[in-house]
Formats: sequence, C-alpha cells, structure tokens
Amino acid sequence: MNTAAPTTYGEMMFLEQHGPDTYVGVSPEYLWGRIYGGQVIAQGLWAAFGTVDEEFALHSVHAYFIRGGTLDEPVRYEVDRLRNGRSFCTRAVVARQSGGAILNLSCSFHVAEQDAEVQTARMPLAPSPDDCRDSDDERWPWIMERRRLHSYPGSGQSMGWVRITDPIDDDARLHICGLAFTSDAIQFDAARSLHPLQVPPGQYQASFMGASLDHAMWFHRPLRADEWHLYQFDCHGLTSARGMTVGNLFATDGRHIATIAQEVLLRERKPKG
Repeated sequence: MNTAAPTTYGEMMFLEQHGPDTYVGVSPEYLWGRIYGGQVIAQGLWAAFGTVDEEFALHSVHAYFIRGGTLDEPVRYEVDRLRNGRSFCTRAVVARQSGGAILNLSCSFHVAEQDAEVQTARMPLAPSPDDCRDSDDERWPWIMERRRLHSYPGSGQSMGWVRITDPIDDDARLHICGLAFTSDAIQFDAARSLHPLQVPPGQYQASFMGASLDHAMWFHRPLRADEWHLYQFDCHGLTSARGMTVGNLFATDGRHIATIAQEVLLRERKPKG
C-alpha cells in the first residue's frame, strides 16, 4: 500500500482492504510524534462501515485507547461482525500495530425510523467562529480546525468551534467519521480548568501527562463535518489523575448533533529525585 503520510481528510480516510473484514490505514505526521486518537476512531468507524449495508446509520460508538500509536507504521483494523439484525447491527473493531492493540472500539448501527422528534438540549450563546480564532501554534493547520474560547480557572467548562477543513462529498458516513475525528481534541480544557495547578498553555506538556482514556459518542441528527460545530463540555470532577468530561455538539442552526462523554488522563508531572 501507499505509506506516504496523508495531508487531507480524504487521503487519511483511504483504507486498503487486507483480507475479509480487515483494513489498513496510515497516519498524518502529527507534530507531537504519536497518532491522534480521533484519527484511530474515525478510521476504525470507516472500517466498520465497510461491513454494514448503507441503510444502517451509526448511532453510537464506545472506544478504549489502549496505548499510543506510532507514526512510522500503518494501523491494522480488524472488524468483528457481532450482530446483524433487521433494525440494529453491532460491530467491534480492534486497531493494531506491531506493539499490540492501540484501540478497542464497539459501534452500533440503526436503520432510521419515523417517530417522535424532540430536542431539549439548547445551544449556548457563543461568539461566531470568526470572532474566536486560536493563535497559529494552537491551530491544526491540516485536516481539522478548532477555535477555542477561554476556559477560566475553576469553571470546569470548555467551549469552542471545530470542523474538518477539507470539503467532504455527500457520503453521510464520511461526515460521521469526520465529526468523530474532531471529537478527541476538545475536552481537556474543561478538566484542566479544575486542576489546582494552573499553568499557561505553553507549559501544559511540561507540567502534565495527558491522554484520552475512553470515549463515547451518540449521534442524534444528520450533519456535515466540513461545517462548523459548537462544542460545550463540563468536567464532572477529577479523581486519581482522571477527569470525567461530558458535552454536546451543535450545528450552527442550533440542532443538537451529538453527545460525547470522555474520561481523560491528567497526571501532574512530579519533580524527579
């Protein structure tokens, strides 16, 4: 397969099939030196989509990040067809590299039904994306763009805008995977704002070891991942170097698109000696 590092969302989402229900993908060159977790979720979902009929739409995903992935080798996605039903079907996906599994993902698909449509989640007031640009060193100059609002110490909250930068065609499955890609980069500020140790953003890496531990998403309504979505997260507390975050994603017209829950590792680095 072509192992050149992808530079666009479309290139990243190309998976090469390696036998029944097995797919292989490659990673962009992330500046921090390891694979971004949202990429592995997005590629794992795309592999799962390859095993279900198009009438089934993804409604939930649950994932455990097992270890950090390395950029110098492809990722192998092995799909297990756990259940095929008339209305629902379930898949499990394990993402592997030579060092072992890096992600364990389960996802459920549902055939759309005509029934009650009620939304109670309300989009919070927020400045437009054009009014809350991040500095150049905070932005993702490829594939994804995020524009964060400041999280005040003690607030336990984070909010901002996120989108895939490249236009995506009308394949709804690619848009769901795109939103999943963006969803692993927006929770940490809520947890960091609660920590007793408050440091400038440039000192986060020196002061904390951070990682995503597990991740769940529920998809409620159609979406376009190449359009802006507002995220709002609350941290429900810190314990044993873990922070529990829960949040919502809204389209610009106020539609509640998805709910996300993620536990993050926020371990303070202790001085050696």
